Amino acid sequence: MSESSTNALPRSAYMSRPRFAVSMLFLMNGFVTGSWAPKIPEFKERLGIGESVLGLLILTFGIGSLVMMPVAGAAIARLGSKPVVKVAALLLSPLLLLLTLASDLWAATIAMFVFGGFIGAMDVAMNANAVEVEKSMRRAIMSSCHAYWSLGGLFGAAIGGALMAGFGVLVHALVVTGIGLALIALAWPMIFSDAPHPDTKAEKTRLPLNPLPWLIGLVALFSMVPEGSVLDWGALYLRNEQGASVALSGLGYAAFSASMAIMRFAGDLVRDRFGAVRTLRLSTMTAFVGLVLSGLAPDAPLAILGFAIAGIGISNMVPIAFSAAGNMPGLAPGIGISVASFMGYSGMLFAPSLIGFIAEHTGLSVVFLSVPALFIVVLALSHLARHADAGKG
Repeated sequence: MSESSTNALPRSAYMSRPRFAVSMLFLMNGFVTGSWAPKIPEFKERLGIGESVLGLLILTFGIGSLVMMPVAGAAIARLGSKPVVKVAALLLSPLLLLLTLASDLWAATIAMFVFGGFIGAMDVAMNANAVEVEKSMRRAIMSSCHAYWSLGGLFGAAIGGALMAGFGVLVHALVVTGIGLALIALAWPMIFSDAPHPDTKAEKTRLPLNPLPWLIGLVALFSMVPEGSVLDWGALYLRNEQGASVALSGLGYAAFSASMAIMRFAGDLVRDRFGAVRTLRLSTMTAFVGLVLSGLAPDAPLAILGFAIAGIGISNMVPIAFSAAGNMPGLAPGIGISVASFMGYSGMLFAPSLIGFIAEHTGLSVVFLSVPALFIVVLALSHLARHADAGKG
């Protein structure tokens, strides 16, 4: 009997050892990513650079992710997600320390590329592992895994400023590295093994010519662009166009992320009850209503309410897209997820600059009224979400 067979659990078991392990991996990745955010001002000041150079460094981070995602997908197809996620997590854990020690622009550029690369590689591997755990448990778990990522990000961002203010940037980086390694150690013996069968075809590891995974990647792309819009432009919209105070303007993304994290924990139960297709359609319509409400809002509190409603909707759109990508018939899970990740994160990287150009000429209210048009495409492709339920038997 294969290890996948022995690890298979009845659908009634909610938290298995492999599910706990992959949840801790999501938590660790989110924590390290979130810990980077409060370092940005110190990073900029230490290198003596302006906003434009910082923007290029952040773009280097994104390019590293996009380069490593298909590499990780190919490695997963050949080796399984377990060894890939272990290596990626171990190599990621000390990289915030590397960024802290970078003393010049060239060193910082290399560190940013590597940092983004291993965040992206681990992202693909842990999502592929979550797909396999979903199959073994015959129940949805992807939304709650992304909820753990959100919690890790919030925790990393929350403690970062206090640690740096009280103990310095080096201590902060060492603490983040230690917590990351502790989470890896906690997950290590329980990570689900999904080594490929000996008869896996080599051609399945190449980027697919079949349009199906690319269409699901389009769903991920058009789900993540609105998320990035709220992240990068929500506070500025509230401050400049709604007249909100500095404190109130920060509540827009807080409300969005809080509702997203809560709904990601509930999302698996909703998906088990109604199926991936109906859940995706309901989520998409909810997100549409939320963003339109924000764009039409006459004041900041109503706009913040709109962002919270949008978070409820967007919360489960990307997890469903990743589950569908990992269950493509005749395609290795790592390849499908790498396509969805590549397309989705491309939108997160390049959409903000495009939105900034548009907003300069039209205003951000027009942006938040226009971005929901992407959801029409998601609804048109929502029938493809049926693949997300393929692993549940």
